[in-house]
Amino acid sequence: MTRTVFCRKYQQELPGLQAPPYPGAKGQELFDTISQKAWNDWMHHQTMLINEKHLNMMDMTARTYLSEQMEKFFSGGDYDAAEGYVPPSQDG
Repeated sequence: MTRTVFCRKYQQELPGLQAPPYPGAKGQELFDTISQKAWNDWMHHQTMLINEKHLNMMDMTARTYLSEQMEKFFSGGDYDAAEGYVPPSQDG
């Protein structure tokens, strides 16, 4: 049976993560409140931010920036977009 959570990003009951994505309290909070769909969407967005902004993940400033953006993304806040990204056309 699939585990579900009330996703704070999408405000509905959705399949949850298989395991906490981080150790500790932050990982548990995400595990309890973020759906697999929201996490997958964040992973995609985070990759675009890293690539577009040329972030070095060894740099603590970059990691702090991504953590702040993740909170905004999941909470419905105004998060940064990748400047050069143009979504593919849905026309087919």
